[in-house]
Amino acid sequence: MAAPTAPVGPLTVGQLYTDAAGFVEYTPGTAPLVLVAPHGGTLAPSGVPDRSCGGCVTAADLNTQELTRAVADTFLARTGVRPHLIINRLHRRKFDGNRDRDEATGGTRALDTTWLWMHAAIDSARQRVRLASLRGLLVDVHGHGHDIPRLELGYLLSATSLRQDDASLTATAAMGASSMARLASDARQPGDRGVALLRGPNSLGALLVARGVPAVPSPTDPAPRTGDDYFSGGYNTERHGSLNGTALDAVQVESHFAGIRDSAAARGAFAAKLVDALLVFLERHYGWTRQP
Repeated sequence: MAAPTAPVGPLTVGQLYTDAAGFVEYTPGTAPLVLVAPHGGTLAPSGVPDRSCGGCVTAADLNTQELTRAVADTFLARTGVRPHLIINRLHRRKFDGNRDRDEATGGTRALDTTWLWMHAAIDSARQRVRLASLRGLLVDVHGHGHDIPRLELGYLLSATSLRQDDASLTATAAMGASSMARLASDARQPGDRGVALLRGPNSLGALLVARGVPAVPSPTDPAPRTGDDYFSGGYNTERHGSLNGTALDAVQVESHFAGIRDSAAARGAFAAKLVDALLVFLERHYGWTRQP
């Protein structure tokens, strides 16, 4: 019998599911929040070849798996409601959870079912959000090693695009090509539409900065300067965000290491701030509040 290429239902909220090899896990939730950790895996089985494709990045995002689990646990503790959680357990030199199939697997065809299963799990989470008559947010959790200690929030807009002023970004309809395209066009509050979602007072960047976490783009740091390293988003935000009108908007959150990912205490403290910001964001932009 062929290995399943999607989680086999009916699925139970809070129960852990994995692909046949045990490389990717999915824990269904009921909140309109989907957390994905594609590059924090540590498993490196000798039977799985290392990826060997031109331009393959194989360095893991250290402690991002643990950070994502901390965010999920903190959200559940704060609200009593579980977010959806998808974790890639494989080390990035074996499998990349944020690339198309060929690059993700490095040509190891035995990993095709793992890749299909992972994206089917995200699709399942999105479908559950939609069936609840909700829309929501996918947060793709990463780590960067850039010089500036700040979060880099990726919406599929390049640093060059972000360096334009708001009027120019609006004139070029840039938000329509972003991973927040749907929300940018029909946010509940007209003042939150368009470029305001990137660096307005109710943007995720603004909410994080208000909690002491530097972030770009945000009102205080609207764009990377010329020469600054910046990750603008990747395969997951493009495939699963609302660029194509889906029920999920998406953001790639690239975190620096020191004070964010370097210890359990730091991860817990940051998770509390991120969850606090996400709760405000979910209520304002999607009308979702924690259950009584």
